Amino acid sequence: MDDLASALHDAGGAHAPRERAGQLRTLLAAELAHGRGELALARSGRARPVVVAFAADGANLLAVTPAPAAFRADPEAADERTWLLVAAAVGALAELAPGTLLAGELGGNLVLAMPGTVSDEDAELAALGFDEQVAGVDRLRATALALPGHVVEGSVAELREPIGATHPLRVAAAVARLGGRPADPASSDEHEEAVLGMLTGESGPAVARPHDDPDPARRVARRVLQRLDGMGKWGGYHTEFAHLARGFRGNDRALAETVGESLLQAGLLVEKPSVGQRHVFLNSRRAGDIRRLIDDGVVPSDLRLP
Repeated sequence: MDDLASALHDAGGAHAPRERAGQLRTLLAAELAHGRGELALARSGRARPVVVAFAADGANLLAVTPAPAAFRADPEAADERTWLLVAAAVGALAELAPGTLLAGELGGNLVLAMPGTVSDEDAELAALGFDEQVAGVDRLRATALALPGHVVEGSVAELREPIGATHPLRVAAAVARLGGRPADPASSDEHEEAVLGMLTGESGPAVARPHDDPDPARRVARRVLQRLDGMGKWGGYHTEFAHLARGFRGNDRALAETVGESLLQAGLLVEKPSVGQRHVFLNSRRAGDIRRLIDDGVVPSDLRLP
């Protein structure tokens, strides 16, 4: 049997007739399973690209991804490369559809949706946009296909907003609305304050100040953690270590760098080595300690602040 790309081409692409829906649906399931396996490898898509499928069902522009559907509720359900694939799909959708990002599932796979009056041509444009959005993601070769809407029509379950006000999916959509590239961590950081404002209804600097904590180091630690939480920097969504001091002035800037090292040593932050840079993200296993420190100023016993 031909693979999805070949069968889709033979059937007429996004304008394939309805009688080919069953064949294309079966091939889509196989392609998603292949993509899930590829994303677990050290390098994904080397022999055959990981595929994301776009389709328009009349009411939504959809992106069917090989990421686990559980990611809608749990940001830790996807590893870094899977997340960046998803972020690129969010960017492609946001360029074309004005609605609020929704997430659902198709056969256990994460489906993203932007409501709006859309057509098969929009799915084709989104596929082209995805290829641009995903370019440059390390150790990932991926591509997009535009499917006719009838292939997925009626099969996508539970389209709802991502759970959590600062879920990475919401952050990615906000970055895209601001003209950024969600799959590029540097672009995400560039729009940090504006994204915080969009997600919370307040300006970035005001959100970054949890309380007027009288202890300088503790105040800085709480501000750093709150900013990272507000930007959804959990798991695969990371930021440069140097950015921890952003927004601080004078002595607090140097203090923020020292506090950042303390947060790493205590395991509240996790470091991800990158080419020529240090990247960090919040440790989901310490989410309780992080929340208590942000909200109440309770310092974990293993955190040694300067």
